[in-house]
Amino acid sequence: MTDTAKVGARWMTLFSLAWLVIWTVQLTPVQLLLPLQLDTPEDDWIRGVVSSGLVLGIGGLVGIVAGPLVGSISDRSRSTRGRRRPWALVGVWVAAIFLVLTGLSEGPWLVGASWVGVSVGISVASAAFTALIADQLPSSQRGAASSAVGSSQAAGIVLGVGLVVLLGLGVFSGYLLLAAIIAVVGTLSALLLPDPPATASDLPPRSVTRPRLGSLRDRDFAWMLGGRLVANVGNALGTALFLFFLLHGLGQPTAEAQDNLLLLIVVYTVFVVIASVVTGILSDRTGKRRGLTVAATFVQAASGVAIVIVPTFEMTMVAAALMGLGYGSFSTVGLAFATDLLPDEQDHGRDLGIVNVTAALGQLIGPVLGAAFVALVGGFWLVFLMAAVLSVIGGLMTALARQPAPVPAPH
Repeated sequence: MTDTAKVGARWMTLFSLAWLVIWTVQLTPVQLLLPLQLDTPEDDWIRGVVSSGLVLGIGGLVGIVAGPLVGSISDRSRSTRGRRRPWALVGVWVAAIFLVLTGLSEGPWLVGASWVGVSVGISVASAAFTALIADQLPSSQRGAASSAVGSSQAAGIVLGVGLVVLLGLGVFSGYLLLAAIIAVVGTLSALLLPDPPATASDLPPRSVTRPRLGSLRDRDFAWMLGGRLVANVGNALGTALFLFFLLHGLGQPTAEAQDNLLLLIVVYTVFVVIASVVTGILSDRTGKRRGLTVAATFVQAASGVAIVIVPTFEMTMVAAALMGLGYGSFSTVGLAFATDLLPDEQDHGRDLGIVNVTAALGQLIGPVLGAAFVALVGGFWLVFLMAAVLSVIGGLMTALARQPAPVPAPH
């Protein structure tokens, strides 16, 4: 919608809370709970890495389909209760239920099957909340909203991992806590965020047959999606196996590794938040989102190079800061860039669901590739090297998408 007016602090606060709980329940299991569930004895540790990677990859594939599908359905919704809110509520509660089931599961097969349900719920909720950016915000506020998404991602990791570690929670109690958080905060955010029913101009005529995934035929949108996918794979390679790296790459005891993982996540988070806020504001003021997005991927790549050259815990701290700067900028400005490139106003929900899928798919492919690289060389150096290589490739692909002319916000 091109005639949207600016929203206030209340909208941004509720939107940020929604994304904070989404990232908390998605990334805390990825970083801590799933590796602890699937870790294996020291003499067979590679099997645990492989099992974790497969669960994250295969277990989330169904969620990749759910996001764009729900986005497309909500684009055409004529419900008087809003287009996005019902799906946000469905996603929140599906995720909560399957988080409990994941905590009760044992073994890679049952854990993976339960994680499918969590991924579906998160994808559905993410598609609904993301569509609100294009539905309700002018171009001049999309960087700020994307900054909320990016900074909430880092804050969500700290919140989830911090609560589990500092409260001394076990795996099952950790999942219960996450389920309660998304059930309460996610529901309130969905109910309180405005979601007016669609007008006639927002909906395609019933008689019109629109091409499926027609947005992928748009050159610039397709290059942006490809670059976003590859750069997210690079980020996942550089971060998803941190706990295993501390345990088996640096040889730290389990308790020390958990404490150091939290420390790394805090460092990562601080720099993600700084980068998200600064680059989000900068991109809104300058409109030069493509250049900022590309530059961010090169900063992210420097993180992997640093660990490959000096594989110590101290350098891993430096690498976490670099990764935070790069990914915070990339996730924030890249999402705003994606909203600028949306080809069709009547398919915002579907197309932003696809944008979310590229990020989610990258985070799923990364652990699978990382597990394969670890099994191939018996260590972690190839994981971090490929994290750097794919980050650069993602940036170069993004550079091929042309920056659209800015649309001034109405007064």
